[in-house]
Amino acid sequence: MDDSINLKGKVAVITGAATTQGIGWATVRQFAAHGANIALLDLEANDPAEHASQISGEHRGYSCDVSQRDQCEGAITDIMRDFDQIDILVNNAGVVFGTRFTDITPDEYEAVIDVNLRGNFHMCQSVVPHMRTNGGGAIVCISSIAGQVGGGLFGSSHYAASKGGIFSFSKALARELAPDGIRVNAIAPGVIDNDFTKGRMTQDIKTDIATKVPMGRLGRPEEVAKCCLFLASDLSSYVTGAVLDVNGGLHIH
Repeated sequence: MDDSINLKGKVAVITGAATTQGIGWATVRQFAAHGANIALLDLEANDPAEHASQISGEHRGYSCDVSQRDQCEGAITDIMRDFDQIDILVNNAGVVFGTRFTDITPDEYEAVIDVNLRGNFHMCQSVVPHMRTNGGGAIVCISSIAGQVGGGLFGSSHYAASKGGIFSFSKALARELAPDGIRVNAIAPGVIDNDFTKGRMTQDIKTDIATKVPMGRLGRPEEVAKCCLFLASDLSSYVTGAVLDVNGGLHIH
């Protein structure tokens, strides 16, 4: 194994980690395969503790709604108690709706912004002090191609706004935290073949999108997870404030 992707002795916090078809779960498996100890965060209904028990190694699950600041702070307190350090944070938790602009309710708008953007903010504010104490770390924020092109694939205007905000937030944080040895980067996946939309993106829609992708197919969760591994490891030791496109050529700019 290349020493630059050896995460042995590292503790990684991954949000939205307990959906079996999701990017978070694929990232858990990638990081575990490279030696990391993992704290899986997800909604209680998704049973992160049970998912943690399915991966061999020192991993634990914690219930956390990232839109709620007190839950983020509580989860990080518990993680520090259990692991005594945090080296990596992957902000993956998110929600998506394809509601047309004029039909978006205030509650739906708040839900999307709260989870997708404020959730990143809450988690980073909770984790960064511990990374500073530890002498550095790596943060990876999962955004979306929707934030680059203004939606149009499935997510609507509020989703695109929240994901676009992640780009700016990651870059600002990268600039501010670089002197502390903390790298912050974002990933912009294209359309990934999982159930992130909770069945709202039909197979017909997926097939149609695939015809527009230069590589001729949708992405797989593990392909995004491998990019998370790159940005969390020493392979990217001089990379901060970057946005890594993972979209099969759907958005080339």
